[in-house]
Amino acid sequence: MATPLLTIKDLKVTITQDQQAVYPVRGISLDIYPQETVAIVGESGSGKSVFVRTILGLDQKNRRIDGDIRFNNQSLLTHSQTTWQAIRGKKIAMIFQNAMTVLNPALTIGHQLIETIRQHHTITKAAAKQKAIQLLTDCELDNVDLRMKQYPHEFSGGQKQRIAIAIALCGEPELLIADEPTTALDVRIQDKIIKLIKKFQKKIGFSIIFITHDLGIVSGVADRVAVMYAGRLVEHGTKRDIFYNPQHPYTWALLESIPDIHSNQTLLSIPGVPPNLSKKIKGDAFAPRSKYALKIDYKQQPPFFQVNPQHYAATWLLHPKAPQVELSDNIKQRKEIFRSLEKEGSE
Repeated sequence: MATPLLTIKDLKVTITQDQQAVYPVRGISLDIYPQETVAIVGESGSGKSVFVRTILGLDQKNRRIDGDIRFNNQSLLTHSQTTWQAIRGKKIAMIFQNAMTVLNPALTIGHQLIETIRQHHTITKAAAKQKAIQLLTDCELDNVDLRMKQYPHEFSGGQKQRIAIAIALCGEPELLIADEPTTALDVRIQDKIIKLIKKFQKKIGFSIIFITHDLGIVSGVADRVAVMYAGRLVEHGTKRDIFYNPQHPYTWALLESIPDIHSNQTLLSIPGVPPNLSKKIKGDAFAPRSKYALKIDYKQQPPFFQVNPQHYAATWLLHPKAPQVELSDNIKQRKEIFRSLEKEGSE
């Protein structure tokens, strides 16, 4: 079996501000293997962004981090800022949801790319310029010589995201974290951005952690899927496991919320609201929103039950003594949607 590129063990993050503690990551364990894509899926506020920013060593002020994160079998939690500067961008890079997070409005795109390339590679300015031009060309921007001289405000949202991808790939990383990189874009541009990221993955050979709230996007990008709710993973498995054989009620709810463009059915939403992460949660955090909740869900946090060697779900419904649950027709219909999306993704 392959050795994980990234190993996360029982990761917990506590943020304290104004003497108030918040627990956005509550014990996550996950392996990421070389050249694979793992999607982390969950609603806004589930802790996804805090989770991946912790992997990258960002926003550490007022934070307590417990557990372990190992990259190439080296713990990331013991690194100094000097060591991080050699890793961040070069070994582990990130595409942010808002491209302007990484783009300086006062500098030309060419200047920013050349500067970033020279941070990660010992090359001349002329060689860095040629590499920058090639990156923009590979990112499918036209008239690249002109684009190098332009400023961020002269580009559309989709173009800015392509440039953000180019900047993230300047160091040719081993791991790319994509934090909702298509959220602000229309569906047509979303598809192009995802295909662009996958194209670079084949070329460079990096692993991807892809953060999203949209299971529909996952079908075209991921090898494995981890479903996150209230700071914990509640289910993880292969893409086909999650779409064809989902086990956790929260995964069912996410699947039901995928719109069916071929149906006149009212778009379903998940009832209730996510829990307050400033309070310790007892039992299954999703229980108050789940019509399938058992009495034990309110008392005791469920362990992970194995569905198959690659598929695990933290739900008491998998206990041998739990009642059998029939999946709704809506979830069964979503399986057909997935089949069509999977077919489109392979074309």
